[in-house]
Amino acid sequence: SNSSAESLDRLYPAVGSTKPPRKRTTSQCKSEPPLLRTSKRTIYTAGRPPWYNEHGTQSKEAFVIGLGGGSASGKTTVATMIIEALDVPWVVLLSMDSFYKVLTKQQQEQAASNDFNFDHPDAFDFDLIIATLKKLKQGKSVKIPIYDFTTHSRKKEWKTLYGANVIIFEGIMAFADKELLKLLDLKIFVDTDSDIRLVRRLRRDISERGRDIEGVIKQYNKFVKPAFDQYIQPTMRLADIVVPRGSGNTVAIDLIVQHVHSQLEEVRAAWQPRAALASAHQCHPLPQTLSVLKSTPQVRGMHTIIRNKETSRDEFIFYSKRLMRLLIEHALSLLPFQSCTVQTPQGQDYEGRTYSGKQITGVSILRAGETMEPALRAVCKDVRIGTILIQTNCNTGEPELHYLRLPKDISEDHVILMDCTVSTGAAAMMAVRVLLDHDVPEDKIFLLSLLMAEMGVHSVAYAFPRVKIITTAVDKKVNDLFRIIPGIGNFGDRYFGTDAPPDWSDDEDALST
Repeated sequence: SNSSAESLDRLYPAVGSTKPPRKRTTSQCKSEPPLLRTSKRTIYTAGRPPWYNEHGTQSKEAFVIGLGGGSASGKTTVATMIIEALDVPWVVLLSMDSFYKVLTKQQQEQAASNDFNFDHPDAFDFDLIIATLKKLKQGKSVKIPIYDFTTHSRKKEWKTLYGANVIIFEGIMAFADKELLKLLDLKIFVDTDSDIRLVRRLRRDISERGRDIEGVIKQYNKFVKPAFDQYIQPTMRLADIVVPRGSGNTVAIDLIVQHVHSQLEEVRAAWQPRAALASAHQCHPLPQTLSVLKSTPQVRGMHTIIRNKETSRDEFIFYSKRLMRLLIEHALSLLPFQSCTVQTPQGQDYEGRTYSGKQITGVSILRAGETMEPALRAVCKDVRIGTILIQTNCNTGEPELHYLRLPKDISEDHVILMDCTVSTGAAAMMAVRVLLDHDVPEDKIFLLSLLMAEMGVHSVAYAFPRVKIITTAVDKKVNDLFRIIPGIGNFGDRYFGTDAPPDWSDDEDALST
C-alpha cells in the first residue's frame, strides 16, 4: 500500500538496500573514570554540574541513548538497569509509548475491537517526538503527553521533563525515522526471542491494560508480528550495540554504562566555571543592566550594621529584612508600567500607572535566597514562588544543581531571581540558565542580591546581557576563596545561626561530598 511505502521510506537506510557491515562495539574507555565504585553501585556526584559555558550557552548537548527492539523485548527493563548502574542523577527516560497519535472516532472504534495497528510507524507522532527530543537534548524543559492504554487516548494533563545529562529514548520504532536517528548518540537494539516476547505481551496487556487473551493474540498475529518482521527487525543493523537476551546480558549493559561514564567525564572536564569567571571581563566598566540602590545615609547605615562582625543575630536579621524590602521595592519600580485611568470616590478621574506584564514570579536560590521571599510577598499580592537549590561541590569547587521547583507556565512571567550575595556569579549564572531553559525570556529576568562583587556582575552581564541586575551595593574584590571583600560574611549562616564551613564562598552554601 501507499501508506506502507511511505512508512518504509522513513526507514534509514531504506529497507532492501545493501546492508553495511555493523561495527563491532568495544569499550570506549581505556582508563577508569574518576569514580568511586563498589560491588553494588557506582557513586557519582549527586548534583548536576554546569551544562553551559562562560557565554551562558550550552557547552555540549545531552547524551542520547536510543533503545529499539520488538514489543515486550525488555527495552524498559534494560533502560532501568542502565540507569541504576549509572547511578547518575539527571537521567531522563523517554518512552515512545507516550507519543501515539490522537485517534479519530473511527480509529477509536477499531482500537476497541483490536483492529487498529498500534505497531505501524503511522501510529506514532514522529514530528512531536523529534521536536521534543531536540529540545530536551538542547537542555530545554519539555512537556510530554501521557497516553492512556485503556482508553487509547491522551490524557489532558502533560508531564514536564527537564535537566537531562543523559536521555534514554526507548520504543519499538526508535530507529524507524531518518531525522530521529540523527539525534541518537548511541543506538542499542534489544534482541529477545519471539516466544518470550509473546508471553510477556500477554501478561502485560491482560494485567496492566485490561485486555482479554483472545484480543491480545488476535492483535499479535494480525499486527505485532508482521510489523516486527517488516519495520523493526530490519533496523537491528543500524544499532551500535545489539543486546541478546535483553536484561540478562549484564556484560553488554556494563559496556554501555562504561561508555556513558566516559562521555560524562569529558563534559565535566570541559569547563571549570569559577576559574574561568575569576579571570574574565574584570577590567571593564560596570554594565548598564546593573541598577544599584541609591546609597542614602539610611542604606549606608544599615550596611554598616549588617557588615559588622559584632552585630548580634537579631539585629542582623532585622536590618537585612529592611534592606531586602527596599531592594524589592526598587526592583519593582523597574518593571514595565502603562498608563491607566481610574475614578476616585469623589467621582474624579485619576491618571495613573499599572503593571503591564502578565504576572510576577519569585524564584529563590536556596538557602540564603529564601530569606528574601517574605519581603517579596509583602509587596506583591499572591506572588508565586519557586526554588532552586545550587550548592558548591567541595571536591571540584564548582556549582551543582540539586533541586528545582518552578511554578507552571512561568515562561510569560517577569521573574524575580533572589540570592543574598553573589561573588563570582557561578550560582547566579546556573539559576539564570535554568530559567532560560524553561523559556523565560532573558529580558524578563531580574537578578536581585543584597551584595554583589564586581566579578559576579561582569560574569552575569557578559553571559546574559539582557538580564537586569539589581543590588544594594557592589564590592570591588573577591579573594582566593571566592569571598567578597570587604563583604558581609556567610549570609546564610549569620541569618540562620549556623556555622559556616572553613571553605565557604559567597555564591551559595557549600556541599560536603
